[in-house]
Amino acid sequence: MSRRILSHLLSIRSVTYMPRPGDGTPRAVTLIPGDGIGPLVTGAVEQVMEAMHAPVYFEKYDIHGDMKSAPPEVIESIKKNKVCLKGGLRTPVGGGVSSLNMLLRKELDLYASLVHCFNLQGLPTRHHGVDIVVIRENTEGEYSGLEHEVVPGVVESLKVITKFCSERIAKYAFEYAYLNNRKKVTAVHKANIMKLADGLFLESCREIASKYPSIQYNEMIVDNCSMQLVSKPEQFDVMVTPNLYGNLVANIAAGIAGGTGVMPGGNVGADHAIFEQGASAGNVGDEKAVEQKKANPVALLLSSAMMLRHLQFPSFADRLETAVKRVISEGEYRTKDLGGSSTTQEVVDAVIANLD
Repeated sequence: MSRRILSHLLSIRSVTYMPRPGDGTPRAVTLIPGDGIGPLVTGAVEQVMEAMHAPVYFEKYDIHGDMKSAPPEVIESIKKNKVCLKGGLRTPVGGGVSSLNMLLRKELDLYASLVHCFNLQGLPTRHHGVDIVVIRENTEGEYSGLEHEVVPGVVESLKVITKFCSERIAKYAFEYAYLNNRKKVTAVHKANIMKLADGLFLESCREIASKYPSIQYNEMIVDNCSMQLVSKPEQFDVMVTPNLYGNLVANIAAGIAGGTGVMPGGNVGADHAIFEQGASAGNVGDEKAVEQKKANPVALLLSSAMMLRHLQFPSFADRLETAVKRVISEGEYRTKDLGGSSTTQEVVDAVIANLD
């Protein structure tokens, strides 16, 4: 029996998903193509969704990272639909312009960022057995945006850590681990130096950990964590972090597992969710990829599978994820970042051809 047939037999659901009446009603999703490669990769998702006849339709808004704020109609659309799919928004460096990504997260209280970094079969990487979920607090810490010039030449930037936000991100991480049969949660910190701020974060994690005795809990200083990630990444399962550390850790983990072009992710709060490429690491502004139309759509396609599960369309999510993984495994169609020369459209066509 061939490996592909065996894999197919093992993947067949033995227990059916029983929807509630009306669950098949098409759902509206706010779509923000964004900047750089964003329109290319969101366009890829639109094509695949149409080919699958997925029960979603998009409300598209043209906003960009250099805007001072998100137009009210965009916020209203996300609040109404509760789900958004987003390409990257270019964040200006310096100049006093706030990050639109941050403004969206704060406006919608998307307090948890989730990035899934894992090995894809057929994609060669230095490390094997990598399957890491980085859960990052999204609304405070070094990203609080509280900066001012005390006197000329002296700038003060405030890092804000609260018990409320620390507890809810810790609870989300342990809840995720529990619901997804994960065995361990690692809290990443710098409490040896920032004893009060990161100390409060750790204290909150410990309190929540005590309520989940079946899940192993450990703590790791962020600099040691970075070294451990590049030397023994397979030791990590779920990681929970304050804001800045999570950004760094997620991008390191993505680089280890195959690159930012294949890692899905999203941001979620109590009422709303935005799905996007899990780790950006500067490729939003890859002008060459835009010009040659060779941006990698895999990360956003896998994020879209996450979105479909979030919307309670599990079989569509399974079909999309299986098709993407099959294309990666077969290796014929890959963009430049994965060692190939395919265009975005060629990868999309291959994914559509592999849909069951």
